Amino acid sequence: MKTLYACVIAILLCCSLPAVAQTYDATETFYKLRSKIEQVKDYTADVVMHIQVPFMKVPRLTGKLFFKSPGMLKLERKGGIAILPKKSINLTLDNMIPLGKVTVIDAGMDSTYGKDVHVIKIVPDNDQTDIILTKVWIDTKTMLAVRTETTTKENGTMKMNLEYGTYASIALPDKVSFIIDVKDYKLPKGVTMDYNADEVVKPAKHSGNSLPIKKGKIQIQYSNYQINKGLSDDIFLSK
Repeated sequence: MKTLYACVIAILLCCSLPAVAQTYDATETFYKLRSKIEQVKDYTADVVMHIQVPFMKVPRLTGKLFFKSPGMLKLERKGGIAILPKKSINLTLDNMIPLGKVTVIDAGMDSTYGKDVHVIKIVPDNDQTDIILTKVWIDTKTMLAVRTETTTKENGTMKMNLEYGTYASIALPDKVSFIIDVKDYKLPKGVTMDYNADEVVKPAKHSGNSLPIKKGKIQIQYSNYQINKGLSDDIFLSK
């Protein structure tokens, strides 16, 4: 009888092991993701950018993006150089993820790109940052952020969808799509890459029967990454 009792206890313990192994910790997941992103100290990449906003028509941009952690950006195109201001659009995932101490909240599960993903909410403990709240959809199997939704003090809410390929192991995307609240967002001159007046065309005003478009979309494709080459700060100085 005692042997049978011991066997039953052993079986119950074995059955409980998978549940323990699958325990999910939202805070631990966030720091694992941030550590993965922080592997990249700097990079350059060729980019193709499509900007779709209701108040202007901007031709396709082809250029080179320079990045250095934390948050230094420079975008070049043929015929001109633009330095992206600190409070302009953030073209990199690291700028969407709050630095320093944070509070992480488990927001449950969701499905995106046909995969089940964990959703977390991140609140910065430092009120000096422009970020109020970031929501991240994480594929915990690959430890990649496939979607973010960041609410800021000055630029409203920005959504970002990310697709990965060659450099997934260090969380560098092949393609990123941003959805921004145009009514709130201060689109900086740098994003239009200092286009000449004849390059940027303002579309016709909406009719009285239609509502103005409040969403804008910026899509960026990255290629030819050069990673952790030790970029100098001088590259990002204004000229």
